[in-house]
Amino acid sequence: MDTPKPLTDPTVFPTEEVLLAILGTTTFHLLDTLFNTITAQPSGLTTEWRYYNDGKSWLCKAVFKTKTIFWLSVWPGYFKTTFYFTEKHLEALAELPLAEEYKTKLATAAPIGRLIPLTLDVNNEPVLKDVLTLVSFKKQLK
Repeated sequence: MDTPKPLTDPTVFPTEEVLLAILGTTTFHLLDTLFNTITAQPSGLTTEWRYYNDGKSWLCKAVFKTKTIFWLSVWPGYFKTTFYFTEKHLEALAELPLAEEYKTKLATAAPIGRLIPLTLDVNNEPVLKDVLTLVSFKKQLK
C-alpha cells in the first residue's frame, strides 16, 4: 500500500512542527541544516513555501536572486530535492564530487523539454552533502 502524500491540505502551512511530524527528528535536523546553510551568507538563497493546485501539495522553492536553484517536497521520513539542468552542464556535473548514482541518473535522465531533472531523496548526511554541492554548482551557473 502506498503512503499517502503529505502536505496536501492547502490550509495547513508547513511549519516546523508540521515538518517535524512528517520527517521525524533525524531528517528534520537535515532539513533544518540545509535551510540554515543555504540561507546564510555567502549563499544568500531564499526559500518560499507555496501550495500548488496542479500537484495538490505544498512545495518549497529555493531561489538565488531570480534563479530557481531547486524544488523541495516532503515525504514521510525523507525529503526530495529536484534540480533542473541543461545538456550543456552535463559534462561539468560529471566532474563534481557526487555519488556515482547521481551521475548515472543525470546521464540517463529523460529531458523534460530542454531541462534534465535530478532528484535526490535526502535522509542522511552524505546525500545532504551532495545537495549542497549541487546548490553551489547551480548558483554559479550563468
